[in-house]
Amino acid sequence: MRYISTRGAAPVLGFEETLLTGLARDGGLYVPESWPTFTSDEVRGLAGLSYPELAARVMLPFLGDAIDPDEFRGLVADTYATFDHAAVTPLVQLDHQLWLMELFHGPTLAFKDVALQLLGRLFDLLLARRNHRITVVGATSGDTGSAAIEACRERSHLDIFMLHPLDRTSAIQRRQMTTVLADNVYNIAIQGTFDDCQDLVKAMFGDPDFRDRLHVSAVNSINWARIMAQIVYYVGAAVTLGAPERAVAFTVPTGNFGNIYAAYGARAMGIPIERLVVGSNSNDILTRFFRSGVMATAPVTPTLSPSMDIQISSNFERLLFDLYQRDSLALADVMRRFRASGSYSVAPNQLETAGALFAAYRADNDQTQAAIAETWRRTGQLIDPHTAVGLHAARMARSEGVVPDAVPMVTLACAHPAKFPDAVTAATGVHPALPERLADLATRPERLTVLPNDLGTVQAFILRHARLGEAQPRGNA
Repeated sequence: MRYISTRGAAPVLGFEETLLTGLARDGGLYVPESWPTFTSDEVRGLAGLSYPELAARVMLPFLGDAIDPDEFRGLVADTYATFDHAAVTPLVQLDHQLWLMELFHGPTLAFKDVALQLLGRLFDLLLARRNHRITVVGATSGDTGSAAIEACRERSHLDIFMLHPLDRTSAIQRRQMTTVLADNVYNIAIQGTFDDCQDLVKAMFGDPDFRDRLHVSAVNSINWARIMAQIVYYVGAAVTLGAPERAVAFTVPTGNFGNIYAAYGARAMGIPIERLVVGSNSNDILTRFFRSGVMATAPVTPTLSPSMDIQISSNFERLLFDLYQRDSLALADVMRRFRASGSYSVAPNQLETAGALFAAYRADNDQTQAAIAETWRRTGQLIDPHTAVGLHAARMARSEGVVPDAVPMVTLACAHPAKFPDAVTAATGVHPALPERLADLATRPERLTVLPNDLGTVQAFILRHARLGEAQPRGNA
């Protein structure tokens, strides 16, 4: 298995180097040179597998010879043993053709755990093999940070520096990051937006001297391994609902496009997916694109679903690469223009190709609260604001005939409702409780560093605190 950059000027890599590199050196994102595929009989053979068995079966083709298959199966089994639900990503039926897929049963109560708990173990395995250390640098709008920190805490072969926008996450999201006091964990609160955090991370990856000196790597969804691990639950849901004989549709609340791109990957592997529906909040850059063919940034608006308060959808570049027939030169030119002007447009035939699979709907705060309230009233199910955005989009897609009545629709429940108690309580009158293991979160001591939105300042902080060279034991900082 070989991986290529969307922009065409970075080295072609195997799985191990792709994992450890994260963002390609030309600024592009790594994608498989060709997708592994399942035959219909192979898809049928996935029915009835446990989640770890399914995950190993789906992901092994992406590894090449990087990891022994039995060793990888053990790693996967260890990863999902940390989840609270035996099914890992269970389906909950809301009506005759609408399901929620609960992705919040991991350690930090968000879908990011599904991939990041595996990613942390993969880093540990491969870095120990090399006796090598890396510096993980990431940006989060809320959930990625806590999931990445939980996956990377106290691992001897890496330090993790996580940037989040100051005062723009929920208190629980922040505390899940800042109460981890491990010596290798650094939380940086940037005086700006998530897009500012993301731009800082991309700039650090684009600085060859800084990158090489610290062996910088990524855990954001720009890292291919994140996408690979997320493909699994789409495959599992589709098989549970009747694939390959029956097609299914998915609705995904998304800002950065990584989660729904994993569904696109499942379809490329041979899973019958009829439609993919994007749910946007008021920061609706993706919905506007799928309606107009124009990708244009706008100021970020704080919403009830802060993990989606994004105006630059980094993972969309992977889909755009295919819309340009994998023409990396053309894609690189588009991305240069986007960086310079904040907008680009695709040709009508490209928009038509995208629209044949993707649809998109927007939910503002009022519609988000209405979806939380309606779901509680109809089903007794509490949902978080991000999931509510997805359910609003799912119902719109069904009512407009975008998804036929005969096709089952799965909406991703991306976070536990207790991560957003104020919004859930306001909509339902019910205060969602954290699991017992997190009940004392509000009283745990916090540690974070507030920095300005300035690349030099952030790089200087990381240079002062990151460990360099070969891996070795470290005492308290």
